[in-house]
Amino acid sequence: MRVLAVTAVAAERDAVCAAAECGAPAALPGGYELCRADGGPVAFDVLAAGVGPAAAAAGTATALTAAALAGAPYDLVVSAGIGGGWAPDAPLGAVVVADAIVAADLGAETPDGFVPVTDLGFGTVLHRPDPALVKAVAAAAGAVTGTVVTVSTVTGSAARAAELARRHPGVLAEAMEGFGVAEAAAAHGVPVLEVRAVSNAVGPRDRAAWRIGAALTALTGAFRTLPGALVATAGPAPGPHRPARRTP
Repeated sequence: MRVLAVTAVAAERDAVCAAAECGAPAALPGGYELCRADGGPVAFDVLAAGVGPAAAAAGTATALTAAALAGAPYDLVVSAGIGGGWAPDAPLGAVVVADAIVAADLGAETPDGFVPVTDLGFGTVLHRPDPALVKAVAAAAGAVTGTVVTVSTVTGSAARAAELARRHPGVLAEAMEGFGVAEAAAAHGVPVLEVRAVSNAVGPRDRAAWRIGAALTALTGAFRTLPGALVATAGPAPGPHRPARRTP
């Protein structure tokens, strides 16, 4: 099984690589670097694509296209990194596996409030990862499951945190890349997951209370459990008369 893990920044990439034991990076078009760990039944490639949904989508699409052209397409894409969590369900250090990946601010402000782009007749704002895979990965990692929202502006007030929670019941975490990764994966017909370790509470920005190091450690721990969960849910290996599965 080939898995592409996409992070925003190098620190998150390195946290994933600490679990996957990546080797030297390989060059991709566009100046991207892909760190590879080919050992075992699950081969991880890890990409730091940049901050925000546009950068995430561009980097993910580049990696997916390069793999397809090389005749070695990916079986799964994972948006990975740290993010903000809604207490008490996603406290500092918790790991969240998204059962819904939502573009929280893709739409229009109106006199009656925010209107998602889907209500305007365009596109989508939601991707739902495979529920069985979400359940297996969360169980292996000791994670909680719920909605992870993608924002272009990180929440910095209690009012904004409350508004997002009202609009998205069951939301547990926010980050800036998941929806972009999911859009690129969907365009290539590849399943997607989002895994976030909570570094700060969503709401008023209090940098002194952030626990980025602990969140990165939790992210590494989650990715150590990921290969076992993927193998357990993948089913039997393809035989000579059984077509290989594209999904894990």
